[in-house]
Amino acid sequence: MSLTTRAANVINRSLINVTGEEAEKFLQSVLTTDLSVLGHDDVMAGALLSPQGKIIVDFMISRIDDGFRIEVPSDVVADFAKKLVFFRLRSKAKISEPYESLIQVCWHNDSITSQNDSTKRDRRFPDTVKVWRIYGTAAESSDDSGWSHLRSQYGIAESDTDYALGDVFPHDVNYDQTKGISFTKGCYVGQEVVSRMQHRGTARRRALTATANSALPVAGTALTAEGKELGTLGHVDGHQGLALVRIDRVKDAHDKDSAIMAGDIIVNLSLPEGVTFTFPEKG
Repeated sequence: MSLTTRAANVINRSLINVTGEEAEKFLQSVLTTDLSVLGHDDVMAGALLSPQGKIIVDFMISRIDDGFRIEVPSDVVADFAKKLVFFRLRSKAKISEPYESLIQVCWHNDSITSQNDSTKRDRRFPDTVKVWRIYGTAAESSDDSGWSHLRSQYGIAESDTDYALGDVFPHDVNYDQTKGISFTKGCYVGQEVVSRMQHRGTARRRALTATANSALPVAGTALTAEGKELGTLGHVDGHQGLALVRIDRVKDAHDKDSAIMAGDIIVNLSLPEGVTFTFPEKG
């Protein structure tokens, strides 16, 4: 039996176009995304990092004629545009003024194909899960709850709902799992720090799926076990949401059968579907 097509509108987003003969070379040297594997039908996650390796802007990037479209949270898009201009130097690339656009996401639909620059496959999700990002149109009815659940199911974190910019490394929010960061393409801002984390396996904070038997409290609520803080809740909808937590502390709580609490609500924290990392072993 086929699943019913579902769609939701994405709000608080603005777009910047970067075009020109050196647009790809320029962006490849600054951003985390490996543009050499970005297909014309794809949209991928990415970030601009601080020199210390923390995310200062997160975005979605896709190809358009003669360049790239970058979708950025509206409240940071102006600052992001200024940073791109700063890094451009003498590169032959044009950076457009930020502009607003209607954006919707659509899932559980196998009939959609990318026929033009407005429809792109969201590659943050596993290949078995087809999610499309459609630019320039709004969904007639926005299934915000369904979109929230889909993101938490697969550990898809975003800055405006799950974490503060300047506070997390890409590994913390599963960018190594969602094709948002490259460890092979060469240098970009912050690359040395995140590559060291990857090769040493030192990532301890992760975005996990949070569920409960009753409604979860609001985003930002602390998660604790035996009085020790594990992290905080990100976006929530009813009984399910996302949590940004220390997975070593979560593993310790699991080993001791200690209840993980969000206020007075018992929370179950589990690995998102499709991820390759695991809870750390003791030793």
